[in-house]
Amino acid sequence: MRIVLLSSIVPFINGGARFIVEWLEEKLVEAGHQVERFYLPFTDDPNEILHQIAAWRLMDLTQWCDRVICFRPPAYVVDHPNKVLWFIHHIRTFYDLWDTPYRGMADDAHHRAIRDNLRALDTRAIAESRAVFTNSQVVADRLKAFNGLDATPLYPPIYQPERFTHEGYGDEIVAISRLEPHKRQALMIEAMQHVKTPVKLRLAGTASSPEYGRQLIKMTQELGVQDRVILEDRWISEDEKADMLKTALAVAYLPKDEDSYGYPSLEGAHARKAIVTTTDSGGVLELVEHGRNGLISAPDPRDLAEQFDRLHADRQAVAKMGEASLDRLTEMKIDWGTVVERLTS
Repeated sequence: MRIVLLSSIVPFINGGARFIVEWLEEKLVEAGHQVERFYLPFTDDPNEILHQIAAWRLMDLTQWCDRVICFRPPAYVVDHPNKVLWFIHHIRTFYDLWDTPYRGMADDAHHRAIRDNLRALDTRAIAESRAVFTNSQVVADRLKAFNGLDATPLYPPIYQPERFTHEGYGDEIVAISRLEPHKRQALMIEAMQHVKTPVKLRLAGTASSPEYGRQLIKMTQELGVQDRVILEDRWISEDEKADMLKTALAVAYLPKDEDSYGYPSLEGAHARKAIVTTTDSGGVLELVEHGRNGLISAPDPRDLAEQFDRLHADRQAVAKMGEASLDRLTEMKIDWGTVVERLTS
């Protein structure tokens, strides 16, 4: 089958939004399909949203491919008779973040009109699809709540999971992700001032801004935990990730209301590590079961410190949870064979 993968990007920004498309492309080619990958740039400027939707809608790929698979908004508004969605998230400021401090715009007639038009256009375009999959139950629930549409979770695997190996349990809880406020590295640093064991914390990833990276470093100094917190503000390669994780005590991934479980959780699971998250971390809670393959903390530094200490003090429990992390991936059918079969059937 000739398949075109369509998604939006923020130019020069790398991460999961690109990985899911690029990794799927390789797996589809391995399965015998012809694949092309197209991106268009995206800006979240409210006054540009509808113009960007029009650009996608005017794209006619009917004569070039048998199927399109669409990812990030607003790629899914493309018009094609055989359209399948692997829906990653809405333009959230106009959906679940509208009535929160994260809206980022005035709640006035102008912006409400953009919101209402966007929601109507999304609903129409998504309803045209042959099939709608999401990267989590959280996102499927949002589609039902806001657009009245049903979707099936199809959990995204990581690329080359075999590179993540296990070589025991050290003293470090490792958190590899972009350094940005909603990933809550600050909460983890705060927790480290309350721990009672020799547990350490390693934070690694590129900061969303140089200023945020500096703020985190300053925070470790002001709280007096710089000897227990290793902070690496830089791009972390896949090989470096694997090296950090193979002897980690556990993995921490506790974003605020995440759309999915996140690749850091999967990487930790493949390295047979327990996963620490929080009660408000969204899609991560679909993967982590408290006490079985990880620990779920309140989003509070003292409670999080208790979970860190619990892991450091009980290596037998840590090993058991690490094995369960790997088993959980099989239970949830998080593998490329399942993904390719569902998206091409």
